Amino acid sequence: MKPKVFLVQSEGLGRGEERLGSMLMASFLRLLGESEEKPSTLVFWNTGVRLVCQGSPVLNHLKRLEEQGVEIWACTTCLEYFGLMDKLAVGKPTTMMKSIQSMMHGDVVTL
Repeated sequence: MKPKVFLVQSEGLGRGEERLGSMLMASFLRLLGESEEKPSTLVFWNTGVRLVCQGSPVLNHLKRLEEQGVEIWACTTCLEYFGLMDKLAVGKPTTMMKSIQSMMHGDVVTL
């Protein structure tokens, strides 16, 4: 069975109401931490990188997932674009090539 790779593209789940999307993302990450099954990797890019940085409302959920063995990667280009390189609070910066390789060897779920 291939490892699961979750691709987090924004700060919220779904489209439409931004505040609702943020609430859904927080709930999703909290419940993922409580779930027996976990993805091998969470890849954050575009505005999703804000979730892994200082001030994020979901840092505790992400830190818990990392402690449970989930790799957390943040797109270096995205961190640089938003001026967040020095604000990364959980996970590791990653390259686009490493993200591509992870997706090629896993089942990708886009959030």
